[in-house]
Amino acid sequence: MQTLPRPAHLALVLTYLVLSAVPFFPLTLGLPLARPAQLAGMAVFAWIAVWAVFKRPACFHWLLLPAFIALPAELYLYAYYGQGISTHHLGIMAETSPLEAMEFLGARAWLMLAVMVGVVAWWAATWKIALATRDFDWNDRSRPLVLGLVIIAAVLFAYGQKVGVTGAPVKPDPAANMRYVASATPLIAPSILPPLPRWTQPPFEVKAFAQSWPFGVVARGLDFYKERVYLADLHRRSAAFRFDAVQADPANTPDVIVMVLGESARFDRWSLNGYARPTNPLLSQEPNLVSMSDLITSVSATRLSVPVIISRKPAMQSLKDGFTEKSFLTAFKEAGYKTYWLSNQISFGKFDTPVSVFAKEADAVEFLNLGGFTDNSNYDEVLFKPFARALADPAPKKLIVLHTLGSHWNYAHRYPARFDQWKPSLVGVHKPVLTDTSMESQLNNSYDNSILYTDWFLAQLVAQLKTGERAAALMYVADHGQTLFDGACRQVFHGHNNQHEFHVPAFAWYSDAYGARFPDKVAQLRAHRTAPLSTENIFHTLVDLGDIHYPGETLERSIASARLARHKRYVDSYGWADYDNARIKGDCREVIDKGTPLPRK
Repeated sequence: MQTLPRPAHLALVLTYLVLSAVPFFPLTLGLPLARPAQLAGMAVFAWIAVWAVFKRPACFHWLLLPAFIALPAELYLYAYYGQGISTHHLGIMAETSPLEAMEFLGARAWLMLAVMVGVVAWWAATWKIALATRDFDWNDRSRPLVLGLVIIAAVLFAYGQKVGVTGAPVKPDPAANMRYVASATPLIAPSILPPLPRWTQPPFEVKAFAQSWPFGVVARGLDFYKERVYLADLHRRSAAFRFDAVQADPANTPDVIVMVLGESARFDRWSLNGYARPTNPLLSQEPNLVSMSDLITSVSATRLSVPVIISRKPAMQSLKDGFTEKSFLTAFKEAGYKTYWLSNQISFGKFDTPVSVFAKEADAVEFLNLGGFTDNSNYDEVLFKPFARALADPAPKKLIVLHTLGSHWNYAHRYPARFDQWKPSLVGVHKPVLTDTSMESQLNNSYDNSILYTDWFLAQLVAQLKTGERAAALMYVADHGQTLFDGACRQVFHGHNNQHEFHVPAFAWYSDAYGARFPDKVAQLRAHRTAPLSTENIFHTLVDLGDIHYPGETLERSIASARLARHKRYVDSYGWADYDNARIKGDCREVIDKGTPLPRK
């Protein structure tokens, strides 16, 4: 076959170089890049391995199609959110309708479409070049040698993953602060085969390969697939479950019930609850708001606390993945409500999938945060538009759940500049270290500013619910609190066993029309505002506010019921400690059971 002119060959080589250089794109935006040499090394190794296996570019060029297709999204996410494609982004792309995508992108949608058409044309043109030439075929005797080495490396890697490696260091868990991540039960008995020596393993972090390009894109896709399988398994466990829920009086129902899931909010930093700084100037003016002064969460980790809030999952089962029942979303659906899950958190990942499995029960699901928890995240007000659309929906009865970012670290990234009231704050501090005690003042000021913004955000929701004559009720509860260098306590963030993280803010608000329609429920809410409560009360209370009943209901757990009864409140502190039979130790306010904590199971 006649070889193609040199320019065509050059175009093919440049294409492969450009694709390999994608991980270095953040440098052009002034963003840091971890281990650039390692990324380059992984790319070179991948190219050699693929070329050795397939011999010629025409045979492996199809493998590059995912990288071409993903390229516009990767560059877009880096340009606007400072990060590349993750499993969360793949989940949003897979589940977002074209109409929602067009609305989100606005005028950029047509630009993205044009770029997508361009990269597909680019792939097709280079594939044609690869197909037409044999000049890049790997025909000499080095190929069998390299191929053999690649096979040996693959076998050693698979063996090491299965059996283990001698002297392998314990890698730090990114969830080190989250003490509550339950250990997975091994599916296969420990192997009797000997472990490999440490030198046989790759000289790079295997997980880091997903950040390389173009073949690392496949690794990201596999991670996403694993999350989908895990999600499907969680869904399968509860697929057949039904509450058999019904409306108590179909002719006299609430119009709208709203559940707001807060994030990292601490009870004693709300002026609504007695804090000296006016962090709740708007909510404190609401006469129909009932703040719960003694409500606790049992665990201080979102992925474990939220399932207890939105389902009947017992607190002492919160360390276990999955649950055989569905959430209050299904109870409301069975009773004739249209349900919405609107989230400014992320949908997929080690700490998020257990929550998103419940979100999938809703009729309408929107995950709006492409930035994760970075400084490029959306403010919670991004939820206003979908919330307004949900309110305008002609469905006669609606349940709307909003999952907020609240006061998640970095606190200064959770509010716009106009809410930077207490200073000095973390605004303008480049990459503050969470555990740096010299930043105590800035950290605390920014945290209070984030609560001030939360107050404004919640007040806007209430204002929208006041329009018209809706019989509406709203509940708010935080998933857990925060430790903030309190006194002599040098702890910060969450994942500790102290009162600052277990005691969370919570309140219920009702419209005048709701109060007129359900005066008994309102009276009970007010009567129980100081009762000892936990997040185990929320499911039952929300369903009760919707005036929904089902066989086996537990009104003894509803704050809006005259049948409310006190229950044991356990928190994860050296086992399951009885919160109401505990002493509070030191400035960290560590919860220590006066008796013997129950063992974790």
